[in-house]
Amino acid sequence: MEYPQLAFIDLKRQYERIKGDLSPRLEKVLSSAAFIQGPDVRELEEELAAYVKVRHAVTCANGTDALTLPLLAWDLRPGDAVFCPTFTFIATSEVVSLRGATPVFVDVDPVTFNMDPKDLENKIRLLRSAGEYVPRAVITVDLFGLPADYDAIRKVAEAHDLLILEDAAQGFGGRIGEREAGSFGNAGATSFFPAKPLGCYGDGGAVFTDDPALAEALRSLRAHGQGSDKYEHVRIGQNSRLDTLQAAVLLSKLKAFPEELELRQRAAKGYEERLSGIVTTPKVPKGFLSSWAQYTVRVPSGQRGRIAASMKARGVPTMVYYPRPVHLQPAYRPFGGRKGDCPVAEALSSEVLSLPMHPYLTEADQDQVAGALKAALSEGR
Repeated sequence: MEYPQLAFIDLKRQYERIKGDLSPRLEKVLSSAAFIQGPDVRELEEELAAYVKVRHAVTCANGTDALTLPLLAWDLRPGDAVFCPTFTFIATSEVVSLRGATPVFVDVDPVTFNMDPKDLENKIRLLRSAGEYVPRAVITVDLFGLPADYDAIRKVAEAHDLLILEDAAQGFGGRIGEREAGSFGNAGATSFFPAKPLGCYGDGGAVFTDDPALAEALRSLRAHGQGSDKYEHVRIGQNSRLDTLQAAVLLSKLKAFPEELELRQRAAKGYEERLSGIVTTPKVPKGFLSSWAQYTVRVPSGQRGRIAASMKARGVPTMVYYPRPVHLQPAYRPFGGRKGDCPVAEALSSEVLSLPMHPYLTEADQDQVAGALKAALSEGR
């Protein structure tokens, strides 16, 4: 039997949804030739700030720069330590290392996969007792679209006088109560990479904050440390501006985003109904809302490769986020990361499997995914 190939990200169906609004926006940018920092960029920043319910949104070239710019503004330097979850993409800690500072890796909660506040407290105390580095900040991650436990993390951070940088690269659209992802730290960073819940047609990012002085510094830093004019430079910055064409894309997609977020909730519910009790499905704590950047299940350790291959043969793609915790990456060997430092993350890295997830999954799509997963599991018995 032949099986149709499911899309992991269905940009084609999404484009059909927004093209009526998008086409005139793109034509306007092309006609104006305002390709860098054009009016659409300023409009997008206003719309993003309103959505996240913060005073300032500062766009930039990509999600990694969105993490880098606050660290530049806070003057992170060698000798400083920043606490990061280890179960994440390497960009979360990479930005710390590129500043010459030291990332300290924290284990994650086995249910939410987000930073474990108890292990954060433990790692801070261990670092302080060693006396080698100065604790400066915590970078949290809203993994797979689910905000971290900010009530608990904020208590720990405030007790130790640490700044919080929220890595909401996957989290845009997530909520705790009435607060939006991106608003939980001293600064929040997101990515508009095409695979993200709100993605553009290239690279893009944004930083969110209520701090006007930080916002002013971020706007300067993204433009080579620009001061009052293009050729006055008041700080050492970098080139990290969002293209106007991408801003136009994001304005159209932001218009459709609330509906897409609802469709993601429906798709996640459909998966839960089909897969609960068969594999370990993701759980969202009471009062939280996930934007479902990924739908990630846990499968038996040692069988994931076989299961993924079996599902692929049935036309169902899967992905592994992430096959190795950051503290065990070769690049971090000089930092002394050892197996056993973060046991929950290490266990997850051998069990997680992400299924196709986007707003335009149909009931038939979900039946196909669930059927392929069930068949793969039964083959291993």
